[in-house]
Amino acid sequence: MKRRHPTAGRQYTIRSVPLRIDQALRHYAQSHGKSINQAAVDMLATGLGLADQKIRHHDLDFMANTWKEDSDFDAAIAAQDQVDPEMWR
Repeated sequence: MKRRHPTAGRQYTIRSVPLRIDQALRHYAQSHGKSINQAAVDMLATGLGLADQKIRHHDLDFMANTWKEDSDFDAAIAAQDQVDPEMWR
């Protein structure tokens, strides 16, 4: 059995959606430039009182804007950019 990460998305199938809800959801999605799926997830979060809760991501955002200049790194990269004329004959 395949194990999922605890924060991985789940898939749902919702049946018997009333026409007025379908129309409202489609209108919301179109007016906000979102897919029907994302609109439905937004509405579920709002209805459950979860819309204002910050989502905790497990990605590399913590590294954003942390780059520091390093002359040794720049020199190593520059060395890799050199073309060896013998190899390109």
